[in-house]
This record gives sequence, structure tokens and C-alpha cells, in this order.
Amino acid sequence: MDGEQRQETWDDFRELVNMAPGELERWLASDESRSAGQHKDGAESTGHASGRHILEILRSKKGDLSDDDYQHMRKVVGYVRRHLAQRPSGDVRDTRWRHSLMNRGHDPLK
Repeated sequence: MDGEQRQETWDDFRELVNMAPGELERWLASDESRSAGQHKDGAESTGHASGRHILEILRSKKGDLSDDDYQHMRKVVGYVRRHLAQRPSGDVRDTRWRHSLMNRGHDPLK
């Protein structure tokens, strides 16, 4: 990934990940966070694992981010954009849709 692609990924990620590190950390510790998403054989959901990686990225200096970090950021951007386009009608406050997005660091109610 070249410098221009990294900058675009950084900008998109910072725009869509709207939860602060402490806020995301508290969310990931909640039962609602752990129950959101797909689980295989009782393992941690993909979204919850993604949230832990996002938290590491948020707490890192931009210059310390690896190619793997940028690839993960791109996945997060794609996921958040796709799911925002599928917003269900009505109050989404306590929905699995919102919880799944929050596991990726995006609270649609902000």
C-alpha cells in the first residue's frame, strides 16, 4: 500500500470510527458487545476480535502502524459503510445492528 492509499485509509477510518479508545474499551467489556456478531463453537465473535484490533490501532501512533493494521482499517471502513447502508427502521438503540457496528468502533447514534 503506497503513501496515498495509506492516507486515504487513515482519513476514512478516522471519519467512521467515532468512538474514543476508552469508550470502545468499556463497550468491548460489556455483555452486549460479546453477544453481538457470529460465534463459532463458543469462540469470540469476529466483530469483537476486530474491536480489540481497532483499539490497538487507536492507541498507536500513525507512524507505528503496520501494513496489517492498514489492511484491517480498510476492512473496518468497508464493513461500517455496508452496514450503515442497511440501517433498520425504527429505534436502533438496543439492536444487534448497532452493537455490531459498535464492536467496530462506530456508534451510529453519535
